[in-house]
Amino acid sequence: MNKQWWHSAVVYQVYPRSFCDSSGDGNGDLPGIISKLDYLEKLGIDLIWLSPVYLSPMKDNGYDIADYQAIDPRFGNMDDMRQLIAQAKQRNIGIMMDLVLNHTSDQHRWFIQAKQSRDNPYRDYYIWRDQSNSIGSIFGGPAWQYDSNTQQHYFHLFADAQPDLNWENPAVAEEIQQMISWWVDQGVAGFRLDVIDLIGKQIDQGITENGPRLHPLLQEMHQACFKGKKLVTVGETWGATPEIAKLYSDPRREELSMVFQFEHAALDWHPEHGKWQVQDFDLVALKRVLSKWQTAFNGDGWNALFWNNHDLPRIVSRWGNDGKYREASAKLFATLLHGMQGTPYIYQGEEIAMTNVQFDHLDDYHDIEIKNSYQEKVLEQKSLSHQQFMQGVYKSARDNARTPMQWDNSENAGFSRGQPWLKLNPNYAQINVAAALDNPNSVYYHYQRLIALRKSEEYGDTLVYGSYQLLLAEHQQVFAYLRQYQGQRLLVLANVSAQPQTLNLDYQVEKVLLDNLQPEDESKIDLTQLTLAPYQALICTLAD
Repeated sequence: MNKQWWHSAVVYQVYPRSFCDSSGDGNGDLPGIISKLDYLEKLGIDLIWLSPVYLSPMKDNGYDIADYQAIDPRFGNMDDMRQLIAQAKQRNIGIMMDLVLNHTSDQHRWFIQAKQSRDNPYRDYYIWRDQSNSIGSIFGGPAWQYDSNTQQHYFHLFADAQPDLNWENPAVAEEIQQMISWWVDQGVAGFRLDVIDLIGKQIDQGITENGPRLHPLLQEMHQACFKGKKLVTVGETWGATPEIAKLYSDPRREELSMVFQFEHAALDWHPEHGKWQVQDFDLVALKRVLSKWQTAFNGDGWNALFWNNHDLPRIVSRWGNDGKYREASAKLFATLLHGMQGTPYIYQGEEIAMTNVQFDHLDDYHDIEIKNSYQEKVLEQKSLSHQQFMQGVYKSARDNARTPMQWDNSENAGFSRGQPWLKLNPNYAQINVAAALDNPNSVYYHYQRLIALRKSEEYGDTLVYGSYQLLLAEHQQVFAYLRQYQGQRLLVLANVSAQPQTLNLDYQVEKVLLDNLQPEDESKIDLTQLTLAPYQALICTLAD
């Protein structure tokens, strides 16, 4: 495998509106992020994936972009952005911008022009039809909005305030490529490409993802913007299979560095109601999916590893135990992820085991997906009761990840001097960065140790490039796998349950590198009769 700098990198996602507010207006901002760079440097990360900070009406929290080359005033200005890039670079941290290329805001100047008349030069930047078809919006309802001025429907796979760009128009690709190159000139280290698998859509055939034009468009983008530059690119691809993912990330094809696949992220979704009625956690199914992706590429692609992001609930509440075993289970999921092959992503607050939130009222939530889905499933279809839907919100809604970062136990958790844009999780008095930094056995320091282990001269190559072999495939409580590289063997072992588990494994442990319950213990252990405590996770070297 041709080694790349981003293979051994660790990425930290910042959701700017919820990270740190320097101005007191209740919204996180760029100067707030700059003020926390030392904290991120201490953790050991290499890249910050910055969720959108572009000019936006915030109908979808910045994923509705009104100007790709302007910073929204609530986050700061371009001087602040350049300062963030420069200050991060001084700490050997790169900035990965979040680009939304499937759609813009309806406030973007292109769309404002497009709505003027049917023969406007920007009309063909978007998708218009006289008659709508049956394609539905991902946020609920139809994917078509009627424009009375020009008496046609425009297409939007997300909110009606997010019209889809027409990538069949070469002028769109040219504009986008110029914009990307402008950001490269600003000194960014890479890009996360939002729902990129949708840009090759063919509406009249009913194809919305993985369309035939997708990969040629990405190859054109690579040639124009990425080739020969020290950049990392990751595509968000909800519809990816391992075969499709290879098309994106095989280096010989010159498209993207890696993709986010979401097969594991939808494992507990209901067949009909999706995330709004989750099913029981199935560890065997999770092992099957993750192991499939770990062994799929064989050098012809690369994995992006993640449990959490701004669209997913907190892993410690979802599949861990956010009560008695909150810290142990958070460390366990961290160990499982960082022990795998791929580039790990940490979502803000994951490193201190922030949890899901349960607000009393629907009005306390801001996410447009919650509002639209409630309208559809509870009020219109009546397929879920209010209480059933709220249980789904508590378990799966995106706002679980978007409550403000919990820095300390002072008012508003040290996030803002003003009223936060979204209510805080009340548990910030106990769960916060200040408490984590004061506790040498905290979840934060476990992440720090995991990152250091991946970067170590002794074990880094095995963790980054080693082969993967699943053990105990059908065990319903234990997740165990081997990593092997140039004669070195590492065993990752985790009890994903609240009950002790006794194992018999035919391996001789040489040294315990990491134990989430006893971080300083490097003693040998006997795997022929080993009892793992609830949510205990180990990384060990094995004797020959």
